[in-house]
Amino acid sequence: MKEFSLGYSPCPNDTFIFYALTHCRLACDIGFREVLKDVEYLNCMALLKKLDVTKASYHGFGFLRDDYCLLHSGSALGSGCGPLIVARGGIDQKDLANKKIAIPGRMTTAYLLLQLFAPDAKNIVEMPFDRIMNAVGMGTVDAGLIIHESRFTYLQYGLVKIMDLGEWWEKETGLPIPLGGILARRDLGVPVIRKIDILIRQSIEYAFAHPGEPREYIKKNAQEMDDDVIDQHIKLYVNDHTLDIGEGIVAVEKLLKIAEELNLIPRSEKTIFVD
Repeated sequence: MKEFSLGYSPCPNDTFIFYALTHCRLACDIGFREVLKDVEYLNCMALLKKLDVTKASYHGFGFLRDDYCLLHSGSALGSGCGPLIVARGGIDQKDLANKKIAIPGRMTTAYLLLQLFAPDAKNIVEMPFDRIMNAVGMGTVDAGLIIHESRFTYLQYGLVKIMDLGEWWEKETGLPIPLGGILARRDLGVPVIRKIDILIRQSIEYAFAHPGEPREYIKKNAQEMDDDVIDQHIKLYVNDHTLDIGEGIVAVEKLLKIAEELNLIPRSEKTIFVD
């Protein structure tokens, strides 16, 4: 059986999506070796072409387009699901340029949105996403850019929201916020890429049909173990666009075009999909 490396994050939405694919719940003649890492780590692995198929931020995709194409299934894209800027106390948005801000990685979509929203904010500190709220709470940094399940738990750290960058993007563009997608190496060839795309959709459909079955796997890998938080996370980040990005691709194209025009990502002549 042919085996491919498959990178995705340990967050509940990704483990929910890929449970069936990596636990022999689908009939297929190819196998997958899971690589569970933070999305910024996956972005960096993809830059080195170390993964056959991988979750990547859409900002990261801007640097990967020559070697990777986007799949139709598996995207994290929607409304009310964007990254938040948080702090211990109120900070005026115009003062962000003078603050030390923790970010979850320079290729994350969160950081790209921060650059669009506050282009003068240059005092940036990179750290794993699950350490940011503690760093803000302890005063190591003035503000933090939080993603994933952190949007459900930041109040527990005594933090306040300064800006919802997803909400800002939606108001500015009228489009859903494109956070991340599933990429495949172009050199796998069109037939294999299409087969993998179909299998990922089937894996999502399996999870929707058997929502309780992946729970143990999800909880084993989740940063936040609370069932309510896990359920909120999956409901927010796994939706119709995850089954098939559909018209959501317009939001991806818009984000990449803006980033290109501002020279925040390299230009590419490659198509987003292989078909």
